[in-house]
Amino acid sequence: MTYSTDAESALTAVKHRPATAGAVPAPADPTLPGGSTVFEQPRQPRRRRLAAVAAALAVGVSAVVTAIPTTGAEAAVTADTIPLTIANHSGRGEHVYVYNIGTLLSTGQQGWADANGTFHPWPGGGSPPVDAPDASIAGPADGASLTIRMPKFSGRVYFSYGRKLVFRLATGGLVQPAVQSPTDPNADILFNWTEYTLNDDGLWINSTQVDMFSAPYSVGLTRADGTTLSTGRLKPGGYQAFFAALRGLPGGWAGLIRTRADGTVLRAVAPGHGIEAGDLPRTLLDDYVNRVWARYRGQTLTVAPFAQSPEIEYYGRVTGDVMTFTNAAGQVVTTFGRPDSDSILGCYKQLDAPNDLVRGPISRTLCAGYNRGTLLSSADQPYTEAGGFYADAVTNEYARLVHAQMVDGRAYAFAFDDVGAHESLVHDGAPAQASITLDALD
Repeated sequence: MTYSTDAESALTAVKHRPATAGAVPAPADPTLPGGSTVFEQPRQPRRRRLAAVAAALAVGVSAVVTAIPTTGAEAAVTADTIPLTIANHSGRGEHVYVYNIGTLLSTGQQGWADANGTFHPWPGGGSPPVDAPDASIAGPADGASLTIRMPKFSGRVYFSYGRKLVFRLATGGLVQPAVQSPTDPNADILFNWTEYTLNDDGLWINSTQVDMFSAPYSVGLTRADGTTLSTGRLKPGGYQAFFAALRGLPGGWAGLIRTRADGTVLRAVAPGHGIEAGDLPRTLLDDYVNRVWARYRGQTLTVAPFAQSPEIEYYGRVTGDVMTFTNAAGQVVTTFGRPDSDSILGCYKQLDAPNDLVRGPISRTLCAGYNRGTLLSSADQPYTEAGGFYADAVTNEYARLVHAQMVDGRAYAFAFDDVGAHESLVHDGAPAQASITLDALD
């Protein structure tokens, strides 16, 4: 059986913008150094079974627990562990360190997996946080590959170049790297991560740029019949082209780039983090929001959030400083205040997306429309034609540039980039193997 969560990505509206199917970091704890975040329970893997969501709407059942049958390969039960091959095509000579960190789905325990796929729970933490056990796996040298086992986790596979990452344990769980903080102990390390969920219904694995654009990689899987799926690969020269384009933008976008003292470009943090750090103005998207607000004072915004059930629609109009949505019966279902730029870039606060069947799906649709600049292009949302994204002069330039450098155009450049299936994710119900390829920084 497969469990639908496609409200569709309504489970990701968390302050620090977790990307996708991995463990969810909680909002920053002010008692932790550098605004670090602590892992909570994982969200469910994303699915594209919107018919189940529609059925749940009809009977008032939460989509998260709505089961629907599967057929064919997806009906197979995934093995307890599957191989994960990490290939190093980076062209870099430093040692690589790999970490498989997350939540064991059978018990809900948080911990890490070793190279054999054996789970190790984290010991208790402290206040202030204490050092976590060394969970690193020696990664492959440039030109080589390494195969490890991945268990039924919802979590992340981190990799770093040259130095091991620093993980700590607070009383609430694992403290993960805070890429936005210059005082984080990992701030000068070149690293990145992928996110995945492996359970009885298969594997979901994706690349992510929700928090930062950094050391490039692609993800993939091999099906039982030997065919493969992959995504997340940059175009030749795409890594440097992204940074060059970001540097060339006016308005503070170049301030997102973080560089080590030796001149190594480490990452560009996501624009929400840039607003927090003062690199981008808090009014970044205000002009666009004001125009959207003016448009829908006199026109109805129609949101059909379930692609496989387009008959389910909600209707938004602005009155005063509130956008009110009604259903087909004219009943008010939810309201939104005028969102600020940080709410839009992070898909939270005024655009919070709870795991429900109404506000969450509407909110994720609005978030995608604001980030992609499509709410003035069409009064029917979601607008899913990529050729019309980021065309407005006021837009999420970071997301635009990330997508522009991807071979297949797919990315997770903001939390709800899966609206319209534009995310860099692959899935199979009975995978034989998974893969992560560390690509060149060219």
